Amino acid sequence: KVPGMKEILLMGFYQPHEALSRFLVSAQQEFKIPIRYLQEYAALGTGGGIYHFRDQILSGGAEAFFVLNADVCSEFPLQEMLEFRQQHGDAHSFVILGTTANRTQALNYGCIVANTDTQEVQHYVEKPSTFVSEIINCGIYLFTPAIFQHIGEVFQRNQQELVLEESSNGWQRAEVIRLEQDVFTALAGSGKLYVYKTDGFWSQIKSAGSAIYASRLYLNQYSKSHPERLAQNKAGGPIIRGNVYIHPTASIDSTAVLGPNVSIGEGVTVGAGVRVRESIVLHGASLHDHTCVLNTIVGWDSTIGRWARVEGTPSDPNPNDPYAKIDSETLFRDGRLTPSITILGCSVTIPAEVVILNSIVLPHKELSRSYKNQIIL
Repeated sequence: KVPGMKEILLMGFYQPHEALSRFLVSAQQEFKIPIRYLQEYAALGTGGGIYHFRDQILSGGAEAFFVLNADVCSEFPLQEMLEFRQQHGDAHSFVILGTTANRTQALNYGCIVANTDTQEVQHYVEKPSTFVSEIINCGIYLFTPAIFQHIGEVFQRNQQELVLEESSNGWQRAEVIRLEQDVFTALAGSGKLYVYKTDGFWSQIKSAGSAIYASRLYLNQYSKSHPERLAQNKAGGPIIRGNVYIHPTASIDSTAVLGPNVSIGEGVTVGAGVRVRESIVLHGASLHDHTCVLNTIVGWDSTIGRWARVEGTPSDPNPNDPYAKIDSETLFRDGRLTPSITILGCSVTIPAEVVILNSIVLPHKELSRSYKNQIIL
C-alpha cells in the first residue's frame, strides 16, 4: 500500500536458517518486492542495528524509511504516517506511531508527551517509574536519512566514554545503541520528532501465547477490510461462530464447530464433532473426532486423539477497558508455571481421551497421559 516502497530489510542477530530463507522467497514472490535478511554480528540494540547497516538502508537513494519492531501487531497505518509527516515539521523530521494506554500499563512502555496542537514530541521517557503520559510508543517509526546523524552522535559519545573507561571490549559496546533511551530522549523538544496517534488496534507480542490475542485482532480487522477471507456458514459445511479463517486446503467435517477467533492452517484435518475456540491450528495438524481445543496453539503436523481435551487459560487484556493492553506475563510465578495458553510444538502426538491443561509441550513429543500446568521437555 505504501507508494514507492522499494525494499524490505529484516534485521536480527539470529543465524539465518532454511525456514527463514523459504519464508523470504515465498514472501518476495507474493508481494513482488525484494526482501533481504541482514544478520548483526551481535545484538546491537534497536538503534545500533540500523546504524550498523546504514549503507544498505540508504543504497538506492532512499528519501525515507520505516522501522518496525518485529514483536508488535498493528493495523500499520504507514500511508497515514507518510501523509502526517508531510503536514508536520520539515523534510528532515521523524514520526513515532503512538497509541493510548491506561495509566497503570503506560509505565511498561515508552511514554510520549506531545504538544496537543502540533503533535511535536516535547518529552520522551522509556518505562518511567511514575506516570508521565497515556500516549505510548508503538515501536513503529518513519525516519529520513538524517536520523543517522543523531544515532552517529550517540555512537561517538559511547566511544569517548569507553576510551575513558579503558574497557577491553569497548568497541563492541559502543555499537549497542537504543533508539528509545539514547536517541528519542535527546530529540524530544528539538522540533525534529513528532507523534502520529492511531486509534487502530495495536498490541505487543511478547510470548507465544499472545499470538492468539493478535490473531483475534487481525481476524476482527478482516471482518471489516477483507470479509471474503473469513469462513461463512454454508449448507454441508462446519458450524462457524464469530471470526474464523480456514485455509482452502483444510478438510473440516460438517459436524465440527469452530470459533470465535480460530485460524486453521494449510492441510489441517478436523474430524467429526470437534470443537475449536480461541485457537490457532498450524499446517498439517490433525484433530481426530470429538476433540475439544480451547485457547491453544497446535503446532504443525501435530495430532490430537479422539475425545481428548486440550485447553489453556487466556491472558487477554481487560475487555471493559478500551485502552487496556496485554500484560507480558512471566512464565513462572512463585516457582510455578503461570496458567496460560497451551502450546503444542510441531509433531506432537496427544493420545485419545486425555486432558492437557495450561501446558507447553516441546516439539516431537508423544504423550501417554494427561498433564496439567507443566512444561513437557
